[in-house]
Amino acid sequence: MNSLTTILPAPLDLGGYRAGTPQRAGALTMVPVHGPVRPGIVPPRSGLKLKRVVGYGQVELANGAREGVAIVPLHLGYIQDAAQNHALCSSALLGAGQTRRFDDACCVQAGQGGYLEGRDQWFFVLPLELRARAMRLRGRHDYAKLWPDISELNRAYGLPSRGHLEQILSRKRAVLTQFQSRLELMPGQLGALFFVGERFAGLELAPDPAYFAEMWMALVCFAYGVAAWQAEPERAVAEPYEAGSLEELRAELARDRAARLAEVASWLPAPGGEVRLVEEERYLDLRLSTLTGDGLAGQVVTEHGRPVYASVFADR
Repeated sequence: MNSLTTILPAPLDLGGYRAGTPQRAGALTMVPVHGPVRPGIVPPRSGLKLKRVVGYGQVELANGAREGVAIVPLHLGYIQDAAQNHALCSSALLGAGQTRRFDDACCVQAGQGGYLEGRDQWFFVLPLELRARAMRLRGRHDYAKLWPDISELNRAYGLPSRGHLEQILSRKRAVLTQFQSRLELMPGQLGALFFVGERFAGLELAPDPAYFAEMWMALVCFAYGVAAWQAEPERAVAEPYEAGSLEELRAELARDRAARLAEVASWLPAPGGEVRLVEEERYLDLRLSTLTGDGLAGQVVTEHGRPVYASVFADR
């Protein structure tokens, strides 16, 4: 499974990206991805700032860097005490120093007054269970549009059936953040494949390792950790190796690693269906497109036909 070229069929060229050794934390499997680096993209936490919320469902983001384009991560959201938490339905490209207002943002906390400000905030990515719906709601100006789906998600997870995503992200944060410590961000890693149970959940690619490192917690704990938390299996009792020497132990470890790679590779979606890319916007040579089809959805940023950023997930 070293090459990722079979994961997404044309027109997305993933040649040059390599999958590493799978890591598992409960129901969540993460496969590190290494590949070509595209320098000069502003990272999301240190460079991209929530400037203000103009009104419910209207969020302003700013690229605070003097140089470099900012890629707004798909389904980025912000949480702040005593304010209405919001999430975006789409990605975007922001030039250096540019501020943009998103009028189709989602409030993710029903009944909470107050506007988010550019202080004391932390960001997340919408849980996998809400991402396909959020994609379909792009362009719809209705700040309450995701509340029914959030209510259903809470009900399914045994929580009060309300449009309050913070019931999961904030109140269960201590549980969800365990995935950050149980999975290891590898040196040079700029992406990951995620699986929940034995099912493909998503592919995330960043321009460089610094960008991905700033996305790590939001992806592992919130975007994919929520579904994995609910699917957490009973802990299996590990069987001891029968090796009688260091050489035999190394051989058994190598066999286990090969078997694990083959198992995870079998979980990948089988290519064959049509995948469509529709361009949404461009900045210089960067192209932001929406990807749909073959049970997948998401958005990608390409440059001269090569991926720079991708957030593609199972459309269930």
